[in-house]
Amino acid sequence: MADISTSFVGLHLQSPIIIGSSGLTRNLDKVKAFANAGAGAVILKSLFEEQIEAEAQSMEQHNDYTEASEYIAHYVRAEEVGRYLEQISHYKRELNIPVIASINCLRADSWVDFATRIQEAGADALEVNIMRLETDLYFDPLASEQNYCDIVKSLRSKLSIPIIVKLSRYHTALPALVDKLRASGANAVTLFNRSYQSDIDLNTEEFRSGDVFTHVGDFTDTLRFTALVSSLVPQVEISSSTGIYTWQEVTKSLLAGASSVQMCTALYKEGPSAISNALVALGMWMDKRGYRSVDEFRARLNGSTPEDVNVFERIQFMKYFGGRGDS
Repeated sequence: MADISTSFVGLHLQSPIIIGSSGLTRNLDKVKAFANAGAGAVILKSLFEEQIEAEAQSMEQHNDYTEASEYIAHYVRAEEVGRYLEQISHYKRELNIPVIASINCLRADSWVDFATRIQEAGADALEVNIMRLETDLYFDPLASEQNYCDIVKSLRSKLSIPIIVKLSRYHTALPALVDKLRASGANAVTLFNRSYQSDIDLNTEEFRSGDVFTHVGDFTDTLRFTALVSSLVPQVEISSSTGIYTWQEVTKSLLAGASSVQMCTALYKEGPSAISNALVALGMWMDKRGYRSVDEFRARLNGSTPEDVNVFERIQFMKYFGGRGDS
């Protein structure tokens, strides 16, 4: 029978499927059910730097005494951080799968001290979400990439646990950025972070939030860049995310070079069966193809050189559009 266990950033996983960071991971009973279904690890819901800062500033603004407002702001930060650290410790005691902490940060110096406490609390790794939306017309794109690298460098100077950087797909030269992150101390990247979607209500003519869930079609970019990055920067492991619904997406991601995949929307919609069904089908596919372990087929289709990837993309383009008329 095929062995579906694997490793990711040095952690042993009973399967390649990781429970992605979401509101689901706040519920220990749900996480236990996912682990029993075969999940290899869990990523906790992100702690947001700007959320804590906003709460602290709000408390400060409602107090006329400087010393008191500073104390209240410090108390708010300490309370939020303390609850998160306790969750890590509690999950480590209750679960038999790796627990990966997650932070969403904006600046290079904000989370360094907190990150050391995450490590002390027992987190097996840290996923860092640095997604930004730049709206300054005169902003230097290189400065944005440098900020990513500075954050990773600051964290690496204090941490011994693996660092995973969660990226959006909106980067001009994603492989180059991943290589810079490697040089800064990152062990892996998550491809991709799905930004919150916007929509317009035509009845009220107002902006509103779009669909919070991913769709099957969202997997296309995940697959393409998993293959591209894994071939160009093999030293950095990849966790494929966005559009992972079934065993097909899991298997395709592994073939493209991913070390793990993250499920989220599928878990909201189907519960633990999304994991168990995917793993059963993965094992059957491996048995049929004669694979005894995940490592035997991982990255078989990632393209060994940039030229291979470019040729493949060009051929697919010509095949698709060459056979279509103008009518």
